[in-house]
Parts: sequence; structure tokens; C-alpha cells
Amino acid sequence: MALGKKLLWGGIGWITGGPIGAIIGYTLASIHNDNQGNNWQYHSYQRQYPQTKPGDFIVSLLVLFAKVIKADNKILKSEINFVKSFLRKQFSIEESQNFMILFKDILDQDYALKDVCKQIQRSMDHPSRIELIHILFSLSRSDNDIHHNEVKVINTIANYLNINQMDFESIKAMFIGDVNKAYTILKIEPSATDNEVKRAYRKMATKYHPDKVSHLGKDLSQIAENKFKAVNDAYQSIKKERRIK
Repeated sequence: MALGKKLLWGGIGWITGGPIGAIIGYTLASIHNDNQGNNWQYHSYQRQYPQTKPGDFIVSLLVLFAKVIKADNKILKSEINFVKSFLRKQFSIEESQNFMILFKDILDQDYALKDVCKQIQRSMDHPSRIELIHILFSLSRSDNDIHHNEVKVINTIANYLNINQMDFESIKAMFIGDVNKAYTILKIEPSATDNEVKRAYRKMATKYHPDKVSHLGKDLSQIAENKFKAVNDAYQSIKKERRIK
């Protein structure tokens, strides 16, 4: 199945416009093996808050993957293998190979991160943007060394995506822990009362529930389970520490 057909199957919408449309347009046209490929166009207008479709999410992620991978001025085999593995879990061998063609072309391009993120921020719902940050940290950890420049780029992406610092620190703590990791994940201070801990857990469990990104498809919802599990593990850790019943 051609990449263009796969995107139509998975759902494609707002990525065909703006800076992302400009980034992917040529590559899609070159590997799209039906007649639509010759007529690929991107548009400068933006539709306000459309529902994010699976195709929109995957292509947005590939564009952001490239910026994180190049943050430390090195492109490591482990990082490329992470992208390949991620795509293989979502698509067939042929489809994932086509996405890799697109990704390698994106890696070779120079584009404004802010412009790309602002398009995503205007078009993608908040739970999906949170999921982007979670997956970007997974990529950064793929070489067993989360480089400080990669964290800086992911933080910049989060800011551009209008994700507040506490949400960013919560996701970050799932990958880079310290003595207060569990509290950071729940977005509370260690001085919080037991009742505040319980309220924070209920709030974060709702916020990070996989159903929030069910519109992205079954496979990506399963990835979101990891985030939800981290919240539950953090709560259980605090409960055990404090002997909360």
C-alpha cells in the first residue's frame, strides 16, 4: 500500500496545510504511486481545532522526532532503530518502510520548529499534544542516555505546544527520576497532605487516561497506557511510603 493511501486510510487532515504540508508535500508526491501524487498540494489556511486523525499525529511526530534526534548534533543508529520499531508497531512492513522514506527526507530538511509546533498547537487537542511529549522522551531514552540538549528541545517543543511546565515536568519525571519523582508525576509537593495526594491522583488518572487519545487509534492508545501506569505507580509508591489506606 502506498504511503498516500495509508494516510488516507489512517486519516489525514490538517497536516496538508501550513509548514508541515510544505515539509512533506514533495516526498509524498514522489512516493505516492497513484495519480493523486502528481496533484499533491498544501494550503496556507488553518482550520481551527479539527479532530486530530491518526495520519496527522504520525506525521507530526516524525517532524518532531527529527528535531529531537538532531538536538545533540548526532544521528545515532539506536534512535533511527527506535523510529523504525515505532512505525513497525503501528503499520505493516511496507507501510513502515514508506514512512521511513518520508522520515529520512524530513531529517535532511531545515525548518522552523516554532512554526511547525504552532501549527500542531492550533490543530491538535491537548491530550494528543501531551502524548507527543511522552513519545519524544521515549525516543530520547532509546540510546540509554537522555542528552540535556534533547531535554531542552523537548521542553521548547512543549512550550510551543502550549503545554504548561508542570505537565512537562510530570512527563519528564517518568523518564528522569529523582527522590521526588512520584510527587512530580502527580504534580504536587512532598509536603502535600494525604487528601491532597488522593485528589492529585484522581485528577492525573483522569487527565492521562488512555481513552483521551482513543481517536488516534488502538496502537497509540496502548502506548498511552504507559503514561497512565506511571501515574498509578507513583500513587502506589507514595501510598506505600506514607502507609495510606
